Amino acid sequence: MQGYYPLFTAIPLGMAFFNLLAAKINQKISDFLAFLAMASLSVMAVKMLFEAPFAYHVGGWAPPFGILLISDGLSSMLLVIINVIGLLAMIYSTKYMDSYTAKEKYYTLFLLMIAGMNGVVITGDLFNLYVFLEIASIASYALVGFGCEKNELEASFKYLILGGVASTLILFGIAFLYSLTGTLNMPDVAIELGKIGMNKGVGFVMALFIAGFGLKASSVPFHAWLPDAHPSAPAPISAMLSGVLIKALGVYSIARLMFHIFGPSALVSSIIMFLGALSMVVGVFLAVGQHDFKRMLAYHSISQMGYVTLGIGLGLNPNVSPALAALALFGGLFHMVNHAVFKSCLFLCSGAFEYRTGTRDKLKMGGLVRKMPVTSATCSIASLSISGVPPFNGFWSKLIIIFAFLKAGYTIYGVLAIFVAFMTMISFIRLQMNVLFGELPKRFEKIKEAPFLMTLPLVVLAILCLAIGIAYPFIDSVMLEAAKDTLLDQAAFLSFIAGV
Repeated sequence: MQGYYPLFTAIPLGMAFFNLLAAKINQKISDFLAFLAMASLSVMAVKMLFEAPFAYHVGGWAPPFGILLISDGLSSMLLVIINVIGLLAMIYSTKYMDSYTAKEKYYTLFLLMIAGMNGVVITGDLFNLYVFLEIASIASYALVGFGCEKNELEASFKYLILGGVASTLILFGIAFLYSLTGTLNMPDVAIELGKIGMNKGVGFVMALFIAGFGLKASSVPFHAWLPDAHPSAPAPISAMLSGVLIKALGVYSIARLMFHIFGPSALVSSIIMFLGALSMVVGVFLAVGQHDFKRMLAYHSISQMGYVTLGIGLGLNPNVSPALAALALFGGLFHMVNHAVFKSCLFLCSGAFEYRTGTRDKLKMGGLVRKMPVTSATCSIASLSISGVPPFNGFWSKLIIIFAFLKAGYTIYGVLAIFVAFMTMISFIRLQMNVLFGELPKRFEKIKEAPFLMTLPLVVLAILCLAIGIAYPFIDSVMLEAAKDTLLDQAAFLSFIAGV
């Protein structure tokens, strides 16, 4: 797969522009071209799980002078999340987006967003990380406001402004880091920082990165854009924003930089754990009182990503025993995968309900299990998973994180994680009562199940919620252990520089 590695960005970039040209001849071909691109990327991403780590030198130029692409356990895990969820969202879009105009432009923006996220994950160069981050961000700004309604444009503008602030902070951080080290190659930067040691300049760069990527990840208090962007976007884009984008542009970047470039730090660990706990608690309390289905899910994205941040934070702590740090990191990465599955399913379910009922207000729904049984069943499974009910996948990752914190002596964080899980369960019990059960409003008596191309991704994601929960030891060995070991082994990351 080494020779094909650049195709993770080349395929979606090329198809994004070819799609616009082909659509001028036949608009219906856009669906097929977009599906072909995402199917190819998904197959390649799954194959990457079974590849040994390698470095790809673009143009044959060896680092640190040439551009470096990195394939390791962490990048392989993120590639699977991005491209498989992207494929399912693309299949869902073929029918859902018929109610929108300029469908070929939607596919172009979608593929540009995929190209940007893939680029962020595979690059080993800080400047290219910024370039790909901007490609994904700009495409997502346009997709949030794709419907061109007042609320959608307002949400897109807010997302654009705050995203621009985040990008500026990240760019300043990269510039300062370059002035300190004289290089942009990530492993080379890590080597130079090892010679310099910790000082005020390095600490300032770390603060810029935590704020910038924290805003991209929508961690509290950097979360203001997300509750408006997720409900306003089309349902498949909401699924991509919550299930994929905040991970690839935010959490992944923080983990990669803090583990591999700056190294473990007790202070940084404390900051990240505090932000994770704050996101968990604030997000779940804001979600409980929401009547808008998608806005409720948006706040739960903030809360659930708090679990991921919490696990990564403890993994960064050098004062904790290596076994417990590794366990917490494993739990955080596991919850990242689980969140991509069950939250994507829930957002797509919300889109299917809105597609048939014309509303996102939970209080105006009811009894839909009798009219939309497939969508209702998948929604129930995803709700049980996010609530942490065994044997679904969300239970295991939350249990691992809670156990690691209690064993490490961080009792308050462990108790907060248990409390947030309980509040999440209450929130989704209310969702089930309001949307699926109870009396069916008369105006919904003639509605029917969502189209097949919209229910198929829901069924696949619901099956994954159960399958990952039951077969998670297999997932451990193939995906999660490799990703965890990658983050913990800084020496292996530095070896991507020739001669080190």
